[in-house]
Amino acid sequence: MQTREDIFNTLRDALVELFELDPERVSLDSNLYQDLEIDSIDAVDLIDHIKRQTGKKIAAEEFKSVRTVSDVVEAVYRLVQPAA
Repeated sequence: MQTREDIFNTLRDALVELFELDPERVSLDSNLYQDLEIDSIDAVDLIDHIKRQTGKKIAAEEFKSVRTVSDVVEAVYRLVQPAA
């Protein structure tokens, strides 16, 4: 089972690798679009990367509400948690 901290660390590494971001720029409060300058095509790449890492796909509808790195962590956390 992954913790939110594990997910954040993996996500930060992915953002750094995929979009050549400085790791210090990526925090839970970072806005994907304003602070990290991720556009819609980058978001699709990020969704694809998450799918490869988790084996599960985040619905595009769910990703539309995502604004911050923390939002992505929460979405992935819900995705990887076993159904109660």
